[in-house]
Amino acid sequence: MEYQLGSHPITGRGFSYSDDELNLALAGKVRDVVFDVEGQTQMINDLSVDTGFSKDQIEQKLKIDFHKPEDWRVGEGIAECYLSVHRQCHFPWPDNRDERKRGSSLPGADLVGFQIVGNDVYFAYGEVKTSSENKYPPQVVTGRSGLQAQIEDLRDNEQTKCTLVKYLAYRYKGRSWESLFKKAAKNLLQCPRNIRVFGFLIRDTQPNQKDIEARINNLAKNQYPETHIELLALYLPSQSISQLSSKVMQYQNGGVV
Repeated sequence: MEYQLGSHPITGRGFSYSDDELNLALAGKVRDVVFDVEGQTQMINDLSVDTGFSKDQIEQKLKIDFHKPEDWRVGEGIAECYLSVHRQCHFPWPDNRDERKRGSSLPGADLVGFQIVGNDVYFAYGEVKTSSENKYPPQVVTGRSGLQAQIEDLRDNEQTKCTLVKYLAYRYKGRSWESLFKKAAKNLLQCPRNIRVFGFLIRDTQPNQKDIEARINNLAKNQYPETHIELLALYLPSQSISQLSSKVMQYQNGGVV
């Protein structure tokens, strides 16, 4: 860990990945998330059973392949995997399943799902920013569309929160995560502020707590005890961000970087 800031319910921490740690992540869980391997496989299997066509025929007809992703989308995959493993989060419906144009980004939070805390489940939302800018904090953190503003919107805007809940509500019935949705919905209906919000900044610069320090202080000025917010800053090796897409694509194609 590089640094730790704030106190409950507004906290922050900075940490680093070595080259080996980054490559291990990209070759495994991050690759699966970026290319939605689970979703693609399930779709092909379901269509094969329901239509009688072979899996190879379906892949060919639907032109199912794996396009080279944008570096920022790989960044989102890194954040999702970290939160899933280290914060017991589950994000069941990747937004790229709803793309109508390849490479587009849907409005709303980057990550929408749940955090499991003991026997309780809460809705969890994540905003992810990826930046190589040699500035502390980088522009993706500040400004109207910066990380802090997006976190504040998730905390304060009731319409935003309702929209994100409905995003999952239209999809949860009959899914493996149905019980998680029901528990999270019960907690939310009892107290609309009872959510978990994560801001995730990915950098390939030297660690510096200025990246999130002021954001932690600002968020703490208008905090709600029921709304837990954590800002995370992950520092990758120098000049790594521009290579994220190429690396994960090579791993997907069976290569070794």
